[in-house]
Amino acid sequence: METQRLVLPEDLNHLGFLFGGRLLAWVDEASWIAASLDYPHCQFVTIAMDRVEFRHAVRQGTILSITCERVKEGTTSVCYDVKVHDRRNLRASAIFTTHVTYVSVDDSGRKRAIR
Repeated sequence: METQRLVLPEDLNHLGFLFGGRLLAWVDEASWIAASLDYPHCQFVTIAMDRVEFRHAVRQGTILSITCERVKEGTTSVCYDVKVHDRRNLRASAIFTTHVTYVSVDDSGRKRAIR
């Protein structure tokens, strides 16, 4: 799955760069959507991001491309590889990459099988 985000003034930190927490929220949202589309009968919660390392600064007006690819499926969990690129410069190295893991839960918050 792929989605795009436009970096707006309200997304910036005090130095004029994309606030890291905003990018993390976008990554979590995009990969949660991917998991929910792949497993529409499940309720997912985030349990892990394997690495948080911002490789390039991002300025206002940048169009980000966020791609999510399922890389591992367990009994109750699923993991997605997430890459964030500058949409106008896809040949450049990724701005951010991580693996996001979700666990399927029931209405009481207990783990539930995804299949």
